[in-house]
Amino acid sequence: MRDCESCGLGVRVLLLGANGQVGFELQRSLAPLGELIVATRSGKLPGGIGCLRADLADADSLARALDSAQCDIVVNAAAYTAVDRAEDEPDLAARINSAALAQIGEWAARRNSLVLHYSTDYVFDGSGRRPYRENDETAPLSAYGRSKLAGEIALYESGCDCLILRSAWVYGARGGNFLRTMLRIARARDRLTVVDGQHGAPTSSRLIAATTSAVLMRWMAGDSAQRAGYNGIYHLAAAGETTWCGFARAIVERAGQAGILERVPEVAAIRSADFPTKAQRPAYSVLDTTKLRERFGLIMPPWQEGLDATIGELAERGKEGVQDAMTPC
Repeated sequence: MRDCESCGLGVRVLLLGANGQVGFELQRSLAPLGELIVATRSGKLPGGIGCLRADLADADSLARALDSAQCDIVVNAAAYTAVDRAEDEPDLAARINSAALAQIGEWAARRNSLVLHYSTDYVFDGSGRRPYRENDETAPLSAYGRSKLAGEIALYESGCDCLILRSAWVYGARGGNFLRTMLRIARARDRLTVVDGQHGAPTSSRLIAATTSAVLMRWMAGDSAQRAGYNGIYHLAAAGETTWCGFARAIVERAGQAGILERVPEVAAIRSADFPTKAQRPAYSVLDTTKLRERFGLIMPPWQEGLDATIGELAERGKEGVQDAMTPC
């Protein structure tokens, strides 16, 4: 990577997956770091705006994008995230979440570039009873989780400089996520039933993007030895914990207070066994973010703060924001 006396000066950053819920937020948070090049699978951004095309399922497409960008930092926000469908498409999930990471890592190692990549709490089996640390044993329960863990390993073994940020229960004002689904269903029903047997920390896409920018600023400010010392896995999740049912209750209550919902439906708890899914989820996947705080000085806020900000964003956007939140993903 080229040196820069002032953080961001002359640095080229490639953002893969720029049209996802995290990618959208990253477009804003990464812009101050230098020259930002965005890429999507279709080569289009919302509104039909053209950008670089990078399909992680297509090795040739990905190679062309990397060679075209000639970037100093690759931020990979692209992934196969259809957890249940991955049980039927394990090869495709592995191609996007694992093989593509090996390819990106090998390219970055040759060019001495950094790769920042996002992974998931689903690399754990959920049998723990305290927040998971980065060095805890991994044992994914699903094809999706296995593909993401394989991606971590492939990136690390490529020999490139890499920062792997594991997050959990990601949601935002855009894209397909639990919050948007709950708002859409809540508008049509008087009673919702939501699983109460899984514990985690809802983490907003905006928090992930802001933390990513702060991490990269610290990394870029260091010398070669300091940068090498930052390499590795970090847990990035909001503080605290709840269940999916608790999260759903908080969503509809705040949406009602903000005027997004005309009425607040009842949210009833059910067992995980009462809502079977094709892919098995970890029952407990709270992430310990101590390492992120110690290495980068970043303290994660309570999950409720991110929810308040997201609901506030939808409310501020008025009817357009409410309609967007109600649109099926």
